Amino acid sequence: MRSGGISCIVLLAWSTGCSNAVDATGTPEEVEPLGSSSADELEAIPASRLCVTAGTVSALDARTLKVDVGTMRGVVADDRSRSAELAFRYPGPSSVDAPLASGELRRQIGLKLRAQDSCNVVYVMWQIEPTPGIVVSVKHNAGASTADQCGDAGYLFPPRAEGAVPPAIRPDEAHTLRTDLDGVRLRVFADGVLAWAGEVPAVATTFDGPAGVRSDNGRFDFELRVAAGAAGRSRAATCTTGHVAAVD
Repeated sequence: MRSGGISCIVLLAWSTGCSNAVDATGTPEEVEPLGSSSADELEAIPASRLCVTAGTVSALDARTLKVDVGTMRGVVADDRSRSAELAFRYPGPSSVDAPLASGELRRQIGLKLRAQDSCNVVYVMWQIEPTPGIVVSVKHNAGASTADQCGDAGYLFPPRAEGAVPPAIRPDEAHTLRTDLDGVRLRVFADGVLAWAGEVPAVATTFDGPAGVRSDNGRFDFELRVAAGAAGRSRAATCTTGHVAAVD
């Protein structure tokens, strides 16, 4: 992010017990600082491109966003990205909690893919509490489009075929979460390391929509990054659902 943003560098030490992760040559690896994309083809969207469909998001600057609500959902205007990335920092729990429809109080942030509506979407979430880790789900409810119509029905949880368990998220640390969806093949990277790879149910190809972001019961400062061409359409794109992130 720009001046006044977050510039932490997180060193990886996932399952080795070492203080730093190393590559095959023995050289320490570093996670990209918050504000730098892990792939050149992804760019941060401006605040005007985030269509907030639930909760409230504030724009700290042109591309740095902030959320402090129990439930937040948003999608990128005029987008069909299959790859997306979040760069975020977690200061702590939200000011007000909002349990999920199941009654569980979950703290998490993540990405939405192929987000046709509230009832048909692929979620990739990095959970903080109660169970830390990456959770992939496909929500599919044919004929339904609103939360009132589908509630918490229609979730499928595909198994992880490979990937390392990511570190637990602690307050004020910088992290990145990236997704690449190719047909039904999904790869998820947490802080630049493969954390989840496998196939999502084929039903995920029966609906389509933009990439987006979701958070529950946490305060987060974040950037949302999508394919460069999609991010560059900011001048023409407008929200057809929800409202644009507010500027502080």
